[in-house]
Amino acid sequence: MPRLLHLLTLLALTLPALPAPAADKPMSAAEFDSYSLGKTLYYAIGGKPYGAETYLPDHKVVWAFLGQPCKRGSWYEAGGLLCFVYPGDDRGPQCWSFFRAGAGLKAHFAGDPDGTDLIEVRQSDKPLICPGPKAGV
Repeated sequence: MPRLLHLLTLLALTLPALPAPAADKPMSAAEFDSYSLGKTLYYAIGGKPYGAETYLPDHKVVWAFLGQPCKRGSWYEAGGLLCFVYPGDDRGPQCWSFFRAGAGLKAHFAGDPDGTDLIEVRQSDKPLICPGPKAGV
């Protein structure tokens, strides 16, 4: 047994270092589109529900904060970030880095090194339900 341990140790020392896991590298627009297209992803922040977004063809999206009305928008890639715009939103583009995290995604808001990440907690192949104004009235 000591000889086997010695051989394994020598082998480990001679192998080249493995590249960093894919979770450390932000997703490209093509990777993100391939993962998200046709899905509704539900996100949490700090373990609490935050919002959901449906990803449609041609980089179109429908987003809703928890308990808020839906907003239609689109996304594009800029400088390695994925930027989301929603007509009528005065904040301008909201740019994020998306990473694979376990079985889902983690999203980090650009320019916020101490910010809390959005974590995908669920996904569905059904679109986000967006009741209209005065629905049920």
